[in-house]
Amino acid sequence: MRPGIALIGLLVCLLSGIWIICPGLPARAATTERIVVNRFNGVAIEGFDPVAYFVDGAAVQGTAEFEANLWDAVWRFRNEGNRASFLAHPEIYGPQFGGYDPVDIARGVTVAGNPRLFVIAAQRLYLFSRESNRDAFAANPERFLHEVGKRWPTLQDKLSQ
Repeated sequence: MRPGIALIGLLVCLLSGIWIICPGLPARAATTERIVVNRFNGVAIEGFDPVAYFVDGAAVQGTAEFEANLWDAVWRFRNEGNRASFLAHPEIYGPQFGGYDPVDIARGVTVAGNPRLFVIAAQRLYLFSRESNRDAFAANPERFLHEVGKRWPTLQDKLSQ
């Protein structure tokens, strides 16, 4: 494709806001999504393997070799077993609240969690934007989850608009 035609196509996509018909272009900004994704490639939680948090107790980078598409996001895994486990039970292995920080949600705002800052509580994965949020949540998850339960539905609706 000639550069001039590609530029015109890019401008049409940008001006129209229609990303579905413009493959290979960046996804919408993560702050408007229900799942935290990289705005340029659509990869969820920066490519970290969501199952590895449970299996290894650590944030482990997945690879493009083992990918799955779910919830309008690309998920990466370190092996086929983790990929299969995730696809069988995404509600268990996927980060709660789409990867947004539950402490910030309890305050009424959506801030993307950092996949390197995590807690497994009650067999669920939570990601945090700051170490202080992670530590506060880990000390008393119920305190935050009660407030999150009241605020998340409204915030989630705003993310999808």
